[in-house]
This record gives sequence, structure tokens and C-alpha cells, in this order.
Amino acid sequence: MSRVVVTGRVPEAAIEKLRAEHEVDAWEGPESIGREELLRRVAGADAVVSLLTERIDAELLDVAGPQLKVVANVAVGYDNIDVPACSQRGIVATNTPGVLTDATADIAFGLILMATRRLGEGERIIRSGQAWKWGMFFLLGSSLQGKALGVVGMGGIGQATARRARAFGMEIVYQSRSEIDPRVAAELGARRVELDELLAISDVVSLHCPYGPATHHLIGAEQLVSMKDSA
Repeated sequence: MSRVVVTGRVPEAAIEKLRAEHEVDAWEGPESIGREELLRRVAGADAVVSLLTERIDAELLDVAGPQLKVVANVAVGYDNIDVPACSQRGIVATNTPGVLTDATADIAFGLILMATRRLGEGERIIRSGQAWKWGMFFLLGSSLQGKALGVVGMGGIGQATARRARAFGMEIVYQSRSEIDPRVAAELGARRVELDELLAISDVVSLHCPYGPATHHLIGAEQLVSMKDSA
């Protein structure tokens, strides 16, 4: 029976599925596992199910031992894993791409509504208990119907956000390294433009590009000045 170490709290259903076939050592503390405790537990493990809060590096892999076969990251990203170190030791590293696409798009669109409809401000006023009186211009936001959403990075999450925007009657323009599937473009009525044009015509801009040297400070003072005053 293989020994599986789970480095943080995950749904109990997943633990039960693992225990049906493996010996499982799962961290169940309310806070992230400490480094020393993590190293102690992974020693002799055949598999590690990691969370993005744990650093999976050469030190940990060596402590685990040569029998370690897989590191399964419960996250879309894998910045916490030294992938080359895993490859050098013949260890397979996996992640969970796509599982947060809709959740992230929901949050992105929630932020769009907070900015345009001033939902955050209204919520804070209500919670403060302060007196207020309705007026024609009190917390007056802006509608999304007929406005342009500029999506920078039209991958899965960008497309999911665009679908939500279309339901609100928005027009879609996007900037991406490559054209999206023509069928998706037709569904969304999306048009590909360069970043300068996107910033100039968009009422709302949503960034969905991976972080790296090419996107570091992608938006700064120069880009903000180029946008509409009402954006």
C-alpha cells in the first residue's frame, strides 16, 4: 500500500477516496503546516498531495526519498513546485488546470459590478449604520449595457468573463497572443485588437494574462491616461 502525504486541508471526500487504496497522512490543522513538520511527514512518502502554501523544492524531495513518485498540486498554478527538481528525480508533478475558471470569472465580474454600480460603497454605508437619504445622484453608478469590455488575455477565464459580460449586453474586444477559436469569437461577438486600441475604446478593462516579465507593470500611468475619462 502506497503512503500518501496531504500537506493541507482538502475536502473530506477526497481524503476518503485516497484512504480506500492508500495509507494517508493528512494535515488537518487550521493553519498551514510548518516547514519542519512538513519535512518530517514527507519522509518515506510515495506521493505528496500539496497545496500552494507549501514549497516543494529539492530539499523536500530529497528528504522524501527516492521512492517518491508524484507531487499532485491542488491548485491551478504551480509556482510553489520546483518542476526541474522533480524532473531530475523522475517525479511527476501535476496541477488542476481549469477547475477555477468559472469561480474566477464570477469574481472578476463581481468586481466589475462593484466598480460600475458602486456596490462596495453602498454595502459599506449600510453596514456603518450612518443616516442616508435617497437622491437622484446618490451612489449613482454606470450601466454596462452597450459598453465595451476589453479583455487582456483571452484564455479560458477571459472567455468565461466575456460570456458574463455579453449577458449584460456588453460589447467584447480582446488582446491576446493568438486568435481565439472562430466559433467562440462568433458566440461572443469578440474582436481582436492591439492593446493600445483596446485601452482607448474600452469602458471596462479586465486582465486575464499570466504574470511574468512580459506582463509586469503592463498597466501604468501611460496606459491609464490613454483610456476614456469615463472608463
